[in-house]
Amino acid sequence: MSGHSKFANIKHKKEKNDAAKGKIFTIIGREIAVAVKEGGPDPNNNSRLRDVIAKAKANNMPNDTIDRGIKKAAGDANSVNYEYVSYEGYGPNGIAIIVDALTDNKNRTAANVRSAFTKGNGNVGTPGCVSFMFDKKGLIIVDKEECDMDADDLMMAALDAGAEDFADEDDSYEITTDPDEFSNIREALEEQGVPMISAEVTMIPQTWVTLTDDTAIKNIQKTLDLLEDDDDVQAVYHNWDE
Repeated sequence: MSGHSKFANIKHKKEKNDAAKGKIFTIIGREIAVAVKEGGPDPNNNSRLRDVIAKAKANNMPNDTIDRGIKKAAGDANSVNYEYVSYEGYGPNGIAIIVDALTDNKNRTAANVRSAFTKGNGNVGTPGCVSFMFDKKGLIIVDKEECDMDADDLMMAALDAGAEDFADEDDSYEITTDPDEFSNIREALEEQGVPMISAEVTMIPQTWVTLTDDTAIKNIQKTLDLLEDDDDVQAVYHNWDE
């Protein structure tokens, strides 16, 4: 993972305008609704909801907004009809792209995703066509400027909690976990006061692709921008070495 830190990209997204913040809050709001519907409104008994709350706090979502989302989902659970859908495909030069979405209209989402690929000179493929090129992992990112712990102490805390790997990047520490152990490790580090700029289960590319052609770069950026602007899209993973 060294040399491919997600920190710069995450920091850039956090510094975007209010519209981007609204998009992030929409994403998390849907995740809260689904987590409450599947496991109930009490985070003490719902590890998935605890993870979503941690993600919300890492993105500076106000506590009252989180609480309202939980109460709304709990009081109106039957109206929560979001479905998880995933799409896989290729951008220019064979860039592998995975799109995760939460939608109440799969036809609309499929059309929008297909359009985003097409406008960037790519195409949607069949399920499984690129996912084998990624590893599903829990990933916790800590901003060095916000962390008072010594790097060695943080590494030992992470490994003792069960983490698989610890990377010391330029501006951040990146802790990788088995996806099934992610919740327990995140909570263990949270109890020790470790500040997290991001904590989520994600897809990490096994290899990266570098683009040098200006047209190809513009096309992949067009596809990614269109996908990230779509309210149904929860996450986009790719192996473009930006």
